[in-house]
Amino acid sequence: MSETITVSERPGGKYTNDVKSSRHHLLADEPVELGSADLGPTPYEYLNAALGSCTSITMRMYADRKGWPVENISVDVSHAKEIHGDGIKRDVFTRVIKIQGDLDETQYNRMIEIANKCPVHRTLEAGSDVITKAVS
Repeated sequence: MSETITVSERPGGKYTNDVKSSRHHLLADEPVELGSADLGPTPYEYLNAALGSCTSITMRMYADRKGWPVENISVDVSHAKEIHGDGIKRDVFTRVIKIQGDLDETQYNRMIEIANKCPVHRTLEAGSDVITKAVS
């Protein structure tokens, strides 16, 4: 089980939140045009960041294990809600991956396969259950 993250409202903007782990303190917020102070990324920006960073880390671990000459990996992630042919609205995440290094075509293609194996990618693809427990 992963570490529990605590999120709580804080002064700053109408929707500003403290996001705390045992080692880090971040802010989450909504933009000014939604009535808040834009003091941190939005929840969906954090979700994009989770997918992008997990993708990059997974690829880096693989390249290092193989000893491949990868100099830099960058991942741009965007999110949209799209209606598919069945009329159901779905979340769609688009990743644009840039790999710098002297890789041949086979190595490059394998790195893209590895990107699709990152744990956050698999979690998003599989769907999840969310359990809510209220306390007073």
